[in-house]
Amino acid sequence: MNIADYKGVWVFAEQRDGKLQKVALELLGKGRELADKLGVEVTALLLGSEIDDIAKELVAYGADKVVYADSPLLKHFTTDGYTKVICDLVDVMKPEAILVGATFIGRDLGPRVAARLATGLTADCTSLDIDLENKNLLMTRPAFGGNLMATIVCGDHRPQMSTVRPGVFEKLVKDTLRNGEIQKIAANLTETDIRTKTIDVVKACKDCADIGEAKIIVSGGRGIGSKEGFEVLKDLADALGGIVAGSRAAIDNGWLDKAYQVGQTGKTVRPNLYIACGISGAIQHLAGMQDSDYIIAINKDADASIMKVADLALVGDYKKLVPELIAQIKELN
Repeated sequence: MNIADYKGVWVFAEQRDGKLQKVALELLGKGRELADKLGVEVTALLLGSEIDDIAKELVAYGADKVVYADSPLLKHFTTDGYTKVICDLVDVMKPEAILVGATFIGRDLGPRVAARLATGLTADCTSLDIDLENKNLLMTRPAFGGNLMATIVCGDHRPQMSTVRPGVFEKLVKDTLRNGEIQKIAANLTETDIRTKTIDVVKACKDCADIGEAKIIVSGGRGIGSKEGFEVLKDLADALGGIVAGSRAAIDNGWLDKAYQVGQTGKTVRPNLYIACGISGAIQHLAGMQDSDYIIAINKDADASIMKVADLALVGDYKKLVPELIAQIKELN
């Protein structure tokens, strides 16, 4: 392969039920930065059916071009359908890099596309940059259980592919005056190309809030001790106008739904205020919340790792400290 033939940065614009996913806008912001360093265009790759309004939104958030493949067969995600359409487009348009959100869909789609294109993929990246000498994409991700960071390059193959978890990057400010090209194409796809059929879509957690969007998070860990203990944290979150989340230990114990897990195997969050109660601060958890604007840690152990990254560390029993915090907040209100 002649890698010089490949130009441009692509961002997979994931949508579900006609709603654009937040991670697509975050990756578009990073893609804009990478494309500017390379002196190329950033293209949003949109697949679906009758979602023209999303294409316009992608331009407003930084896309120079939107390649929009429209087909009723793309309304719901299928690995076969999406992979075929994307690989066909890559063969023709030859982008040098493709960024995909590390969602359930992205983690299924990314490896399949990379394998079919015979290229590499670096999963769960926390940083992306450009080596200006050779224009390789520098993809950094945790390795060895999160104990060190590895920077990986795909020097001999194109496109270079990376998945990035939601919340890692920040989206650009929406500019409705931006101009961009929207290239709407009819997807070259038939029912025989898809081996599975979506009969129905059932949401397991209909009322689950997105902790990635929350400005205030009250998070609990193993030290909370029980599901009932999270009721106290919910009272604090309600007093602050925030949302309750948890570490992996809390989720594994069944105290909270998986949708509320913060950490390397959960979600990455960037709230204005993060209150960690009974959380030791394992590196896997810190990876998901250390970019919070202000961190308050409540723990009986003064030497817990979470206390070292906290802006304010309170040593004590959450059962005593949290009710006192709630009382003082209510006095202020």
